Amino acid sequence: MYSLSGKRVWVAGHRGMVGSAIVRRLAVEGCEVLTASRQDADLRNQAETTAWMDKTRPDAVFLAAAKVGGILANDTYPADFLYDNLMIEANIINGAHRVGVEKLMFLGSSCIYPKFAPQPITEDALLTGTLEPTNEWYAIAKIAGIKLCDAFRKQHDSDYISGMPTNLYGPGDNFDLNSSHVMPALIRKAHEAKLAGAASITIWGTGTPRREFLHVDDCADACVHLMKTHSAPGHVNIGSGEDVTILELTQMVCDVVGYKGEIEHDLSKPDGTPRKLMSADKLRGMGWTPQVELRDGISAVYRWFLDNKA
Repeated sequence: MYSLSGKRVWVAGHRGMVGSAIVRRLAVEGCEVLTASRQDADLRNQAETTAWMDKTRPDAVFLAAAKVGGILANDTYPADFLYDNLMIEANIINGAHRVGVEKLMFLGSSCIYPKFAPQPITEDALLTGTLEPTNEWYAIAKIAGIKLCDAFRKQHDSDYISGMPTNLYGPGDNFDLNSSHVMPALIRKAHEAKLAGAASITIWGTGTPRREFLHVDDCADACVHLMKTHSAPGHVNIGSGEDVTILELTQMVCDVVGYKGEIEHDLSKPDGTPRKLMSADKLRGMGWTPQVELRDGISAVYRWFLDNKA
């Protein structure tokens, strides 16, 4: 067991959806939560990042800082997604070693796995095949983060671990249709179509790809659980263990939002990976299970959207 009580815990990326959820979860752990704004340090800059860590001296780090986006954003800005994420993770992981951080958790993404990995995807599927081309830049950066943690563990005996969340959703999500993931994009599309009285909404591709979703508060709880109980090389999948088709998800979102129109398909747009369901066996074996059902989670997020973004 690694106790967080009384520790100085830096949540890197605290303003993001995942980071803010981890901050909320840590409120009951009896620790001092540290955060760094862009004015404190540009995490892409090694000197600024190391100087901030040397000044604040965190005992533990949740590395949730990243440049994130959906298929369109990844495909449009490949250099930004690869460079920014490589710099952020390298600076923080190396800085953690230099200032004597006791434990670090690196957060990646399910896109690290091959496009045609056997389903459900177990952790050992990493680097066994080619990546999905539309987000390979982000995936390569996240794979490098896992390996960097393992390298510091091997060379310096650093207690650095990695968790790979599935598709996340929750309060604080990005609802910009040009850069958002599928869940917030669907919520916004359905809401605006409802207000406009539109006859239909359009989704990309056939709607047949299957995706797994996890509420961000469940993800944060899993991260804290792993930080306290887990220490090993490699990475651990963080997911719900269940998936739905994009069409089923769209129908569920429309039902929650109250939109009654038709769902049309833009077949000129890519489907992406046919199915992406991560095995939850490893994490379940460590005694953790999710608590938020998908429909309940969508309802909660739609209420948050109405209160904060609509």
